[in-house]
Amino acid sequence: MSAETGNERKMTSIFERYLTVWVGLCIIGGIFLGKIAPDLAHTLDGMSINVNGAPVVSIPIAVCLFFMMYPIMVKIDFASVIRAGKSGKPVFLTLFINWAVKPFTMYAISLFFLGFLLKSFIGTEAMDLVKMPFGLDLPVGASHGAGMVVLQDGIKMLQIPLWRSYFAGCILLGIAPCTAMVLVWSYLSRGNDGLTLVMVALNSLTMLVLYGILGGFLLGVGKLPIPWQALVLSVGIYVALPLVAGFFSRKWIISAKGETWFKEKFLGVLTPVTISALLLTLVLLFSFKGEVILANPLTILWIAIPLFIQTVLIFALGYAAARILKLNYADAAPAAMIGASNHFEVAIATAVMLFGLSSGAALATVVGVLIEVPVMLMLVGFCKKTTHWFEK
Repeated sequence: MSAETGNERKMTSIFERYLTVWVGLCIIGGIFLGKIAPDLAHTLDGMSINVNGAPVVSIPIAVCLFFMMYPIMVKIDFASVIRAGKSGKPVFLTLFINWAVKPFTMYAISLFFLGFLLKSFIGTEAMDLVKMPFGLDLPVGASHGAGMVVLQDGIKMLQIPLWRSYFAGCILLGIAPCTAMVLVWSYLSRGNDGLTLVMVALNSLTMLVLYGILGGFLLGVGKLPIPWQALVLSVGIYVALPLVAGFFSRKWIISAKGETWFKEKFLGVLTPVTISALLLTLVLLFSFKGEVILANPLTILWIAIPLFIQTVLIFALGYAAARILKLNYADAAPAAMIGASNHFEVAIATAVMLFGLSSGAALATVVGVLIEVPVMLMLVGFCKKTTHWFEK
């Protein structure tokens, strides 16, 4: 992943180092693909598992997203979770910020900006078509939450205000604390790598329980009600399945090849797999959303504003709380980083499954990827300049 010289750490992986550039190229490539092959993304998304005649899980997207998640999960040594009690304060701080604070600040900030301050720029009359909620069979013209059931190409869809679709994507990002790139941010800020792995494992397990509960509650409050079975299915496919696969394959590989081979050979192959699967998913997504972006090029900016403010706010709260709790710097940096950074892989997967590949919600989760690297690198730099704030 990275190289270390003295006390200075740097990213050497071209995938991690230039992630924002790759995402930008995916935007261009996806829009171009949507122009020359407008039916491709529709065809791929149509290869789905249907329930009661409604598409629920897109098979190609599910495959891509599994390969995004599996390399993250296989890195986790869950035996370290048992030892987490020895690091009580930073672990408690991380769980509190991630699950008791972050989802609700994201809701409030994104509602204020997207639903009020920037609503006229997005378009007060602009609408978005999203999937019918899993398990619902409402007649055309019926109301559901903030939307109305319409018929699109012979399929029942839910028509909702475009800003609410973006709002839903922000909510899905807000309930997904990072369990992947935070390993990079902790490393670069000279944080406690062992503690970071413990917190990653705990957040992965906590996500199995709270992601669906918080998602269902906040989306419902935001007038975008999602049946519980849809969120449970989403968590099962995109979190539990790669988590179980990662746990058992890790045990098998280490017992067969040894831990040194696993860390030095096997894990080194997986990072490009994760990023490649992510980028392929983004190309497909932008092939759908190209027309929206071209019609309103500032769309990405409107979504990025609340995401940026949320990231900085959550980092500031975590970092300040770590100082009040008198944590040492090596524990404080990752404790603040893991809340500020988002698990965009799960957010993208859930948005695609619940609302569709062409939805504004899916686009909003991708904007989270776009701003992730530059904003988090800015916070890494801030951490390294403020090490003297904490006790040695």
